Amino acid sequence: MRLELYISDLLYRYECVTVPNFGAFLTQRKGAQVHHTTNAFYPPTKELLFNAQLASNDGLLVKYIADVTKEDYESTLQKVQLAVDAWKKQLNNSEIISLENIGDLSLNVEGKVQFEPSYQLNYLTSSFGLSSFVSSEIDRIVEEVKEETIPLVLEEEVTEAIPLPIVAETHRRRFPWAYAAAAAVIISAGIFGFNEYSNTQQEKQQIVEETKAKKSIDKYIQQATFFNTNPVELPSITLQVAKEIQNYHVVAGAFRIEQNAHEKVAELQTNGFDAELLGVNKYGLHQVSYASFSTRSEAIAALAKIKRNTAPEAWLLVTE
Repeated sequence: MRLELYISDLLYRYECVTVPNFGAFLTQRKGAQVHHTTNAFYPPTKELLFNAQLASNDGLLVKYIADVTKEDYESTLQKVQLAVDAWKKQLNNSEIISLENIGDLSLNVEGKVQFEPSYQLNYLTSSFGLSSFVSSEIDRIVEEVKEETIPLVLEEEVTEAIPLPIVAETHRRRFPWAYAAAAAVIISAGIFGFNEYSNTQQEKQQIVEETKAKKSIDKYIQQATFFNTNPVELPSITLQVAKEIQNYHVVAGAFRIEQNAHEKVAELQTNGFDAELLGVNKYGLHQVSYASFSTRSEAIAALAKIKRNTAPEAWLLVTE
């Protein structure tokens, strides 16, 4: 039995596919990447990981194989166990297990399973049709701006080169500029004073208008309080609050009979879980969750705690 074919099918829809008594293949979303050396662009994808600690049978893989092959659950479980035993024998013989479109498994010097993922297939369905490409390098031309320098001529140098009578004439020509500067200062002061006076008058007028408006409002409030026998109903306000989307569910089980599912929800809620009925899946089973989360990290942490303390068969469901 080629288990990698069925594992590959499930990795498109689930973030955790557990092989009983062997380990779990996990997926983690990875955003678009740019390789700055080769100028290659890679689309968003699912990064594959392997965790040998998550080896408890959650029923997902075995049930999927049984549905595809039209065999019963127990015989399918035995075939899966035979395939797992063959994998373990290969690893103990220092052989590399190559799983098509998934990756390579081997033992390191410490005797632990190490995983090298394959990048031949993108399991992120939202990136379907997107492939990597290499862009040509863009040459940027930076033009240097040359600053022109204007030679400065000191007044002392000019004065020394001009005879005394011409210097006197130069001083007589500077007097009109002095008068113009003085006139500009006087005009500016007059404009500033006029603006200050105008602003003061506007502030006084605004205070008068605000006083009149306040008196009018106080009078209206008094009439509404003491003389109006039919109070005016205030309009209601409706606030639209965005509901947090929870797409990550730690599944406790799936039931053919709906009543059994409701009883399981009540039992889990009694034990302190935020359990709920997730609805009917495509196999006609009523799914029940321990809790639901909005982020993958919270769901993975809760799943590990539940597997360790409550139910080793719990598994993670991701809904779009």
